[in-house]
Amino acid sequence: MLESENVSEIMKRAYQKRILVPAFNAAHLPMVKPIVETLVECQTFGLVEVARLEVVKFTAKSFTAVAEEYRKYMNLGFTRLHQDHVPVIDEDGLRVDWKSCIEEGLNAGYDSVMVDGSRLPFSENMEVTKKVVEMAHVKGRATEAELGAVLGHEKNLTMSYDEIYEKGIGFTDVNEATRFVRETKVDWLSVAIGNIHGAVSGAAKDKDKVQARLNIKHLKKIREKTGIPLVLHGGSGIKTEYVLDAIKNGITKINIGTDIRQAYERALKVKPNDIEYARQQVSAKMRELILQVYHIDGTAYKI
Repeated sequence: MLESENVSEIMKRAYQKRILVPAFNAAHLPMVKPIVETLVECQTFGLVEVARLEVVKFTAKSFTAVAEEYRKYMNLGFTRLHQDHVPVIDEDGLRVDWKSCIEEGLNAGYDSVMVDGSRLPFSENMEVTKKVVEMAHVKGRATEAELGAVLGHEKNLTMSYDEIYEKGIGFTDVNEATRFVRETKVDWLSVAIGNIHGAVSGAAKDKDKVQARLNIKHLKKIREKTGIPLVLHGGSGIKTEYVLDAIKNGITKINIGTDIRQAYERALKVKPNDIEYARQQVSAKMRELILQVYHIDGTAYKI
């Protein structure tokens, strides 16, 4: 049934039914194959995604390369392709040619795209998001944006996680979210409610992520004011009970990057150059998350 449907409609139903749609990041190009195959094996509807950061700092190569790799294995009954984080200002504080990145994604056939203007002032974030929504909607594609600051990728982050959480640093403002969704017409909104990205530079990128927690009361307020699918970035490492509660309260898409990237990279340290072994470890980690953590096997037939 899902084969011919637009990803926007699939996500709307998932939101209404409180079904989680996992989005797995392919930080390295060979990861695309096990991500697709494991979703099919588990009969789980999910997204294959790649962010600009993974193109620049890992070995995803390019948005076009990932799209070409995806088409070798894609199964529209279980997957769609999503262009994750295209920042306007990146994690190193540098301006990005976001428009060219989005155009590349749309031209390469991505079903949905994400512009990340969260490091911009609110008004500028809205303006950029409006432009991307127009670019995507004219082609029948969905758009995701971010409001608030999901920290963790910044190389000079000095605050502890507990300080970030207790002070609500970067948390999505409820009133801003209401206006943002209404005026930009964005399809999905990435929110900051205690979630945090895994480090991507230096020795920290190999370390286990902090066990994050989520402010569910804050999430409820955002859901009530926006009424669209909400997205949880930095999904790896969040305590399971918080994620399950978040799904009941509007989180429809969860991004999972660190868990499967580290599974792939650690496997190659054990067996250098053995790509198939590394792919097997990605699949194993995905099955653990799908079957034992989120319990979302079979969702392709429930959405």
